[in-house]
Amino acid sequence: MKTTFLAALLLSAAPALAQRQNFPPVDEADRDPALVDFRADLLSKVRARDTEAVVAAACPDIYLSHGTEGGPEELRSNLTQQPETQSADATGNTDAYWQALQDTLSQPGYFDDQGEFWMPHAWKITLPAALDPFTAYFVSGDNVSLRTGPSRSDPILDLISHEVVIVPEHRSGAEYQKVLLTDGTSGYMHGDFLWSMVGYRAALVKTEAGDWQICTFVTGD
Repeated sequence: MKTTFLAALLLSAAPALAQRQNFPPVDEADRDPALVDFRADLLSKVRARDTEAVVAAACPDIYLSHGTEGGPEELRSNLTQQPETQSADATGNTDAYWQALQDTLSQPGYFDDQGEFWMPHAWKITLPAALDPFTAYFVSGDNVSLRTGPSRSDPILDLISHEVVIVPEHRSGAEYQKVLLTDGTSGYMHGDFLWSMVGYRAALVKTEAGDWQICTFVTGD
């Protein structure tokens, strides 16, 4: 992550944690037409659930987990849910793994200092050390409703666009999550618009021959 974010954010501060900032995503892929074509083709293969085509698009040492060796065979295992070789970061649900890959590749991305293309764009944001990254989420939409309660019928407090918010206690499967804005405002937001700051991210890398490959697909801190 490169962009400075909320350097003064301290969870113990009250009531405001820091001034609110938003980070509108800008997709930099069009700087390289070959990248645009590769990503579109890879996405079509992912949508078709074409395991062998996706594996063929991977680096020989694709990074897939913080605790395994990676590589195309591990990717194939994760995509086909072969229990004997499946990595620790595979969800145990093949459909969910495919969907996570599709969702990640569909996000706006950016080029890092080494020329690698990373998605989602929110991975560029640097979180301060005082903030537990596992409680930080990026609001991935425009004018997302912050409500007084966990229902569409509850009044709207504010409309939030592309901010980092805190979800102190994420409830798996819940439609709405209780969130805390960095100015101290609390409310409820639909979970579909909350992207974990330690969630899945992917990196596409150009080889010396000029071909693009997917070289990272990983989740966790």
